[in-house]
Amino acid sequence: MSLNSIKFEPTDIAFLFKNSLVETKAEQQILTQTKNQTEQINTGLKYLGENKKKTLVVVRNADAVHITDKQLSFLTKLLAACNLNLADVAIFNFQDHNSSEFKEILDFFKPKVVLLFDVEPAEFGLPMIFPQFQVQGYKDAVFVSSPSLDVIEPDKSLKGKLWVCLKKIFNL
Repeated sequence: MSLNSIKFEPTDIAFLFKNSLVETKAEQQILTQTKNQTEQINTGLKYLGENKKKTLVVVRNADAVHITDKQLSFLTKLLAACNLNLADVAIFNFQDHNSSEFKEILDFFKPKVVLLFDVEPAEFGLPMIFPQFQVQGYKDAVFVSSPSLDVIEPDKSLKGKLWVCLKKIFNL
């Protein structure tokens, strides 16, 4: 998925250009913001997806707002193998956040599953340390820590370890 092939809904365009978008030949329309957009504005926690199945994917990426196209492609394949899609998850870039926001993040997303990619459990705010690829329960959620998607994708061994965890979590 390249940036040139992204399609926006009219409400998304109006949201992005709310102070500078002018349509000269149209009757006045009031475009309402979606619940997702309103929540993101109120909390300051920006994410990609709809979080329908309360699965939080936490990444660290300085090169993109949420996730790079390459990582998104790989993640989409992983999700499909777990019978999930982008609407079922929330992809949250932890790059500009820290452990002090742990409670706010959990309260906002209310996750049942948290997949940490390139984010250590203690760094995320968990009060425990556990090794990568270990399924760990805490506060009504299941956590798994692993290397970044860029590191996992070319490595069959790491993909296998991640797959074992995903099968356990999603009962596959």
